[in-house]
Amino acid sequence: MKAKSTKSAALSDSTGVDSYMQKLDHPLKEVLGALRKIILAIDDEIGEHIKWNAPSFLYIGEMKPFDPKEYKRYIIVSNVYQKDCIRLVFPSGAKINDTSGLLSGDYADGRRLAFFHNMEEVKAKEEALRNVVKTWLTLLDK
Repeated sequence: MKAKSTKSAALSDSTGVDSYMQKLDHPLKEVLGALRKIILAIDDEIGEHIKWNAPSFLYIGEMKPFDPKEYKRYIIVSNVYQKDCIRLVFPSGAKINDTSGLLSGDYADGRRLAFFHNMEEVKAKEEALRNVVKTWLTLLDK
């Protein structure tokens, strides 16, 4: 498969995510909305769209060519299947040296998770979330 690299602003679909959020019936909808706002404010080259049936956040800037099946652009995929928390899945979270304790799990595929049960946790973990995403952006193969 031919590797591709272009600026991928076209991948971002905030209108689609807005529509998803309006229709979302989840007790922690406010938590997901707050996390979305925080993540998008971290960097202008973070976009969003619906992937794997939930809001996902990706890098939309220039990158060196790579196989699209490697999903190198994906920073965070939200998971709203549990009603007691919002899970943020960092597909390549193992690459990040997170000393804050935000990221958990030791999965063979390199993903790490962050859990948010309420708005208080969002506020308490906001700085750690920002730092983890900023670190991830520095590790990209641009």
